[in-house]
Amino acid sequence: MTTAKKQLFVISLGGSLINPGSVDTKFLQNFRKIVLSQIKKGNRFILIAGGGEICRHYQQALKSITKPTNDELDWLGIYSTRFNARLVQLMFGKLAHSELVEDPNKKVNFKEKILVAGGWMPGRSTDDDAVRLAKLYGAKTIINLSNIDFVYTKDPKKYKDAKKISAISWKNFRKIVGNRWHPGKNLPFDPTAAKLAERLKLKVIIANGKNLENMENIFGNKIFLGTVIE
Repeated sequence: MTTAKKQLFVISLGGSLINPGSVDTKFLQNFRKIVLSQIKKGNRFILIAGGGEICRHYQQALKSITKPTNDELDWLGIYSTRFNARLVQLMFGKLAHSELVEDPNKKVNFKEKILVAGGWMPGRSTDDDAVRLAKLYGAKTIINLSNIDFVYTKDPKKYKDAKKISAISWKNFRKIVGNRWHPGKNLPFDPTAAKLAERLKLKVIIANGKNLENMENIFGNKIFLGTVIE
């Protein structure tokens, strides 16, 4: 009898799931249950929290008052991700490492089942942090959970002819998202992270975190709905 290989899941947890205007406690409760069920199987997690609407609210507020630099806008976003990350860390209690990761280039030899990270520095999003943490801990796949089912050829909210993409190369994906990061921009995976992931030959799965059964299929290496970039 063979036992399933224990895994380290690196998850970029979109702020749109954590705080789509207010804290989504129902989603967080369900997400917590799924993670706990995976921990019982011996798996571990690195969770990187995004900023969500709280980030954009603060950025828009600052823009209405003064003329901030991109770095200043990014710092507001970074602090909002860390606030969300602390919420995620606390909801797992002693199962999570007590300190948040703020620099994804410094390895933490955590003994707990979960390590939680927030934003790092201006010029990049938490997707970039996820790529760096995957490299640091030897993970080959990143699971990017947000509020979309697939990556599309163009914004489906604006264009009726937008087509969903099930699989795409990094080269073609980067043609969609471009090469520059803009503070507060809502992209399926940010350009600087995409460039680094391509160089490191990582695979990224983009899926809707609200689809709980689908999330479990991803963890179980079963057929799932989403976009695979590699």
